[in-house]
Formats: sequence, structure tokens, C-alpha cells
Amino acid sequence: MTEQAIVLPHRADALEQRLGDPRDPANPLGFAHILAADERAEMFADGERALDGYGLGAEFVPARYGGRLTRLDELVEVMRSVYRRDPCLGLGHGVSSFIASVNIWTAGSEEQCRQVADLLLSGRKVAVAYHELAHGNDMVGTEFEALPQPGGGFLLNGRKEVVTNLRRADAVVMFARTDRRPGSRSHSQILLDKTRIPSDRMGYLPRFATVGMRGVQLGGMEFHDCPLPADALVGPLGHGLETALKSFQVTRTTLVAMFTGILDTALRTCVRHLSSRRLYGRPATELPEVRSALATTHADLLLCDAFATVATRALHLAPTETAIHSSAVKYFVSKVLMDAMNRLSALLGSHFYIREGDHAIFQKLLRDSQLAGFGHAARAACQMSLLPQLPLLARRSWRGTEAPPADLFRLDAELPCVPFDRLKVSAGGRERLSPSLESALAAAPGPADGHPGIQRIGRHLTDELRRLADICECLPAGELSVAAGSATYDLTHRYVNVLVAAACVGLWRGNQDHADRFLTDPAWLAGVLSRIPLHPGRPPARLPDPLEQHFFDELMERHASATSLGLVRRRLADRDPREN
Repeated sequence: MTEQAIVLPHRADALEQRLGDPRDPANPLGFAHILAADERAEMFADGERALDGYGLGAEFVPARYGGRLTRLDELVEVMRSVYRRDPCLGLGHGVSSFIASVNIWTAGSEEQCRQVADLLLSGRKVAVAYHELAHGNDMVGTEFEALPQPGGGFLLNGRKEVVTNLRRADAVVMFARTDRRPGSRSHSQILLDKTRIPSDRMGYLPRFATVGMRGVQLGGMEFHDCPLPADALVGPLGHGLETALKSFQVTRTTLVAMFTGILDTALRTCVRHLSSRRLYGRPATELPEVRSALATTHADLLLCDAFATVATRALHLAPTETAIHSSAVKYFVSKVLMDAMNRLSALLGSHFYIREGDHAIFQKLLRDSQLAGFGHAARAACQMSLLPQLPLLARRSWRGTEAPPADLFRLDAELPCVPFDRLKVSAGGRERLSPSLESALAAAPGPADGHPGIQRIGRHLTDELRRLADICECLPAGELSVAAGSATYDLTHRYVNVLVAAACVGLWRGNQDHADRFLTDPAWLAGVLSRIPLHPGRPPARLPDPLEQHFFDELMERHASATSLGLVRRRLADRDPREN
């Protein structure tokens, strides 16, 4: 059993209380109304008004421009309160504007930063148009044009088909070809103020219907010889891809971290259902296989939270290395989350398929959660971005001993403001997290001795990093592109495992004096390490029996006390189930 949840002064607490208990039928912001909007494939209007009343747009604006954005881990916590209720609100009313604005904070002029800040602080939206259906994640293939004109300015031609909130946004950040010649300097970003566009030069394309995130408006727009002023250019001409790759480091890391809020509600929904259900003459939660699946899913949620937390803090403390972390987090966490959701659907049986009743929210969350694997960037694209960096990492980092900042792991340590200007397109082979695993294991406090799995898995992965260094420093150029064989792609999986373990061990070791005894207990570390899929293509091992019981008891206690299920336990607005 755990202690009482620690109540932290945090903006997420205020938002939790504003949104209220989502299961309360009398709550106008609850699941019943969220599901009704989903059935209509509409955004949940009352939820949007509540978020506007809270001033959600200010969460995406750096403090220097009048917003609240100073720490990305705090932004993640705020948005988890939204995602655990309605992922459509999270994306369609919030994060889509954040994805767009990060490009401006990274490369925009002072005037552009203030323009976008004013929009978001006044409750309006900004969209971003990166991809095209014909080219997917191949951004270099983008055909949409914003060609420079002899007299200054740009001329827009072409279409963008799948853009979130396009009709509802007042401005759009667009990735466009500004030079018809091939090469990495052929594309730029432009900030499109829709009020300055001649109405006869732009038209909207039909909205796409979707299986998940039904309320989110995905549409397109088409331009015909549409003029834009020169000051619409974001950053230097031809640097659009660089700006996007830097911005992705922030958004890929934080967005998938927010998705753990979905799994929190899904797991809570399953516990609620199974606790009231009797099978074979006893409560369903007493069945060994049910308990195992619930405990395993809780361990997986904590595993995702641990890795995403360290990667998010790295954006503040090690921004030159986050080209590695961001792709690794998106690749790893999205898969674990989707597998966990599918595991829970099997526990619910036919109930996961039902679109009405006490547990109908699950089928919506299951559909919405699939976006974690392909939205913004597909898992395969993240592997492709890691693969060509492996040889340099092998030569420059994996045999090194330079330690990452201690505050990377200390949850109570202060963080500097987000250094958007220090993000790099490539880590240049420099990364300190993975080689820190060996020293962190060697310095592990005595209590870890009671969990031999920590050292066993840790030693396997430190040895794995040595094996990877030997292999990757000799990889031929032909194996560093999309034409690489499957065994070479597996090298990225094996490397990401080391990063995950280093993040988890570092977090546990770095919080031995934390006020929450859960964080100091080596049991959580032993459990999450056992859930790392050590062998590509094979599922991770089951939790050992004693740890399975530990995670099950922790889950049931947190559910009973209406406490969040992540690393940092937070009091939720849900009514305490023990009051029923």
C-alpha cells in the first residue's frame, strides 16, 4: 500500500477541479457529454469553453511573451488532465496550436512570436501544415510551393490535405517548397495570416472522416497564385526542414508523454468494471490472469512515464542531445501504450466494444489512442531518424564516461526555461544518457539488492551497448538509409532499450530523498525494467510474481483513493470510489 497522495501546488490541480469528476452524470463536462459529441463527430463545445475559461492557450506561450510556458514537464501534466478525459480536446483544442507555435518560438522573428502569442493568449488557434498525402513523412518530397517573387514576397500554389483545425485557425504555419531544385535547402516555413489572403486565391478542401479523434477537424486547403508578403517567412530562406526537425524534438517528446493520460483512464475504467464483476463464483479481480494483466499494464504506464519524463527534462538540460531522445521516446512509448490499450480491451471483452453505458469511454479512448503510433510522425520514421546517427554515437559516446546532468533525474530540481535557440538538428554523435547506465547501476543504493532483476537486466543492457558499439561503428553507408535490412533496423530497437533503462535507473537513484516513498522503493524500478522488450519482435517478460502483487496492490490503492497512476501521484477530481 502507498502513502496518501502528495498534493503539489500545480496548475494541473486547478484544471482538474475546473473539469470535475468525469464520471459524475451531473457534470456537464463529464464522459456522457464527451461521448455524445464523439457520436456526432464534433468537438466537445462545453469542454472547449471550459478550457478557454482556464486560459489553456497561455500554456503554450513562453513567459517572455506573456504566457505560462516555462517548464515542459508542467505543460505535460496540465495536458494529461485534458487527455485523460477527451483526447479530442487535447489535440483539437490545444496541442495542435502548440505544435504550430513551437516552430515560431524556435525560428520566428520577434514580431512573429508576438503575433502568435497574441493569438493564443486571446483563445484563438494556430494550425500547422507539414505533410502531404502523396509524400507522408518524406518532407523533402513536399510539392506545395511558396516561390520567391522578383519584386519580393512569395507566390503560393498547391494543396495541403490533412491539417488539424485548418478552418478554425486564424494563422497557419506552412512547410513549403521555396526552390524547385532538389536538396535540403529547397524548403522553408511561412506564417500565413488568413486575414491577409485574397478570398479568390484560396479554397478549403472537404473534411476527412476518421475512426478515432472523431471530433478533430482534419481538412485541407488549396492555393492558386496566392501572394504573400516577404515578412511571412519564418527563419532563413531554405531552413524550413531544419526548423521542423528542431521543433519535432519538443513536440514528439511531450505529445506522447501526454498520451499516458489516456492509459490512466483506460486502466481505471477496467479496474472499475472488473471490481464489480463476478466470474466463476468470485470477483473478476481475484482471477490470477486478470490481476496479472492489470499489474502489467500499470508497470507499463510507469515505464512510459519514466522515459518520457527524463526526455522532457532533457529538453531543458541537454538540448543538443534531444534529437536522439525525442525519436526514441516516440518510437518506444507509443508502442507500449498501444499494446497496453489492446491488453485492456481483452480484459473488458465485449464491453470494450459497447458505445453506451458506464464504460463506453473505453472504446473512444482505444480509438483515439492509435494516433500515438502514427500522428505527427510514424514510429518507422523515428527509427529512420535514429538509424544514420548510430555510427557516430558508437564512436563518440557509447564507450564514454561523461555523466548527464544530475538534475536530469531529480524530480524536485528546478529547470531553466525552454532553450528553443539551443536545439540542434543532429546530436553529432554526442549522447550521455545511455552510457550512464553502467555507473548508475554501480552506485545503486543497498535496497536494490533485494531485487536481483535490476542488476541482471542492467548488466544485460550495459553489455548490449558494448555489442552495439562494435557493430554500429562499422555499419556500411548502404545500411543507414531506408534501404537498410530488418536486422539493421533492430539495432535502433536495441539501442532505445538501453536509453529506457538508463532513464529508469537514473530516476530511481536520483530520487532517493524524495518525499514520496513510492519513488524510493526499488520495486517499481525492478518492475519497469522487467517490462523492457529486450528482444526485437518478441513481447517483454511477465512481471515476477512478487512484483506482480506489488503493482496490483499499488494500482488498487491508487484507484480507491482517486490518485493518478503515474510516477508523481496526483489527487484527481474523481470522486473517491470508496464513497460509493
